[in-house]
Amino acid sequence: MPPLVKICGLKTIEEVDAAIRHGATHIGLNHYEPSPRYIDLKTAATLRQHAGERVRVALLLVNASPQLLGKAYDEVRPDIIQFHGIEAPEWIGAVKQHARVETWKAVGLKDAGTLERSQQYRGVVDRLLFDAPAQALPGGTGTRFDWSLLINHRHVMDWGVAGGLTPANVAEALAATGAPLVDVSSGVESAPGVKDVDKIAAFLKAAGR
Repeated sequence: MPPLVKICGLKTIEEVDAAIRHGATHIGLNHYEPSPRYIDLKTAATLRQHAGERVRVALLLVNASPQLLGKAYDEVRPDIIQFHGIEAPEWIGAVKQHARVETWKAVGLKDAGTLERSQQYRGVVDRLLFDAPAQALPGGTGTRFDWSLLINHRHVMDWGVAGGLTPANVAEALAATGAPLVDVSSGVESAPGVKDVDKIAAFLKAAGR
């Protein structure tokens, strides 16, 4: 069974259509203003509506206030809220209970201790997304983590791998980790925030979609 694949940081209808056409199961819309992949809520809502039921749509937020999160959810109505900051399990749990939405939590995987600490999200989030440790931005930096950290790890919740994935290395990442989902953003771009349709197609093909 091929892995699930999320193409994140989409900004245009053309990019959404390309991701879906080539077999993506998920797309991500980034509402974090410092990111070159940022889109406003009006654009996110348009892209979400355009995608419809053809693909599952995640809205990426970073340490959003309750007011912003509520406004973002009401306007965009994503299938998934992806928390990409330092959000506490209690806060994510409250959001999940109130909004009845699927929740993902990105975790910067630095060492085995990070894996242990990630257990605090058990029963709270629907999926952990293991990413490279945060730098100037919490994600989308094109940096990969040490995949060997996941070898023989006993996962107790759904999970996926992000960070530094490209068409050239995604098959290797899948073989090394056995990830049920891979997530790419900068690895399918021609410039920061500018998706390359050919790279999207190549990534999805390399991932087995």
